[in-house]
Amino acid sequence: MADNAVLARNVDGAPVCDICSQTVAFSHYNHFSAQLPVDASGQLVAGGIKEQAQQCFTNLKTIIEGIDRKLEDTVRVSIFLKDINDLDAVNEVYKTFYKDYLPTRTVVAVDALPMDGALLQVDAVLSHGLGTIPNAPQADDLIILARNTDKAPKCENATQTCAFSHYNNITTQLPIDPATGSLVSGGVKEQLNQCLRNVKNIVESIDVPIDDLVKVTIFTKDVSKIDEINEIYKTYFPDSAIARTVAYYPARSVVEVKDLPKGADIAVEAVVSHGDGTPPQLVEDRHGLIVEPNNTDKAHRCPMTTQTVAFSHYNNISGQLPVDADGNMVSGGAGEQTEQCLANIKAIVESVDHKMEDVVKVNIYLADMSALAEVDAAYKKFFPDGTPARRVVGVAKNVKGAAVLIDAVVSNAEGTPPII
Repeated sequence: MADNAVLARNVDGAPVCDICSQTVAFSHYNHFSAQLPVDASGQLVAGGIKEQAQQCFTNLKTIIEGIDRKLEDTVRVSIFLKDINDLDAVNEVYKTFYKDYLPTRTVVAVDALPMDGALLQVDAVLSHGLGTIPNAPQADDLIILARNTDKAPKCENATQTCAFSHYNNITTQLPIDPATGSLVSGGVKEQLNQCLRNVKNIVESIDVPIDDLVKVTIFTKDVSKIDEINEIYKTYFPDSAIARTVAYYPARSVVEVKDLPKGADIAVEAVVSHGDGTPPQLVEDRHGLIVEPNNTDKAHRCPMTTQTVAFSHYNNISGQLPVDADGNMVSGGAGEQTEQCLANIKAIVESVDHKMEDVVKVNIYLADMSALAEVDAAYKKFFPDGTPARRVVGVAKNVKGAAVLIDAVVSNAEGTPPII
């Protein structure tokens, strides 16, 4: 067992929430709670989208600098807008914070945010070279490898893939043909095929197979097309002979969004294992780590996803619906459904010999934002200390008509075993 510890922190000068931490670090990564456009006192800032974006990124910067990091340590930024038409204005502000180095990025429009009047919220994943071994900081000399390939669409505001230590984060891929720079014709199936082809081209450009993906989030404007989504998805996974032998699928969440950039109907976000590590880690490190998928019969098993996929010092939990182990939707409202989702996550986490205190980030997709108080009441039963970082966004609907969908990132202190 390694000595890394979950490190939850709040800093002065940015809003503090009693139900989550501003940032939670474990090993070489920090996971941030979504920042709303509020000042340190929790008041919504005056003005429109530019002023609100300025406040969101100022909050992020304040937290980052408050834990002795810098903006250039960011590996992913996620932006959730109420109106996709505000993206140009947000980009103007964004460029004043990320001027030279560009992290990977996710941008979607959602149906609701957890504050009346908020036009956006922003969260981030940050590198943490020092690690989290108590009183024993590491050298902090690992570098972020930011890379692009001509075989996938390039974005002036994001890098296609940013690797740090043993993970790659991929910019959310739209269904754009890199040869033309245009949205591909067709419906969800044609668009998803292009998204996944872009992801595959990016990972292969850095000598990583697509089966090294550990978590996929599919953002779609219509989750009722899940069967069409799955039809295309399973043509990409499993990909290799080894993956097919064990029927490996990455952990996955399918999330409905209100809108996407460039009029797309679907987009794909991916997190990829990176056994090489980043310099000065040695390339030989990749031969000692494996992608470790696990399922338990104590939670519902979906044929298109693995419940939890571990690599190195993290477990990635697939999106959990409020269904029991047999796949039956629980009765009750958002509170009861939240309890079932979190009970599923707890069963999965405990099945790999971890505990809920090991959770570093929780993402909640809620079909009725007015039910947030019920969700929070249920949430506190599982996280009474408010340790994980958290994101809450409102969606029009979830798969199976669920009131809530929840996924999570969990620390994995022992790492993943070497190939024997």
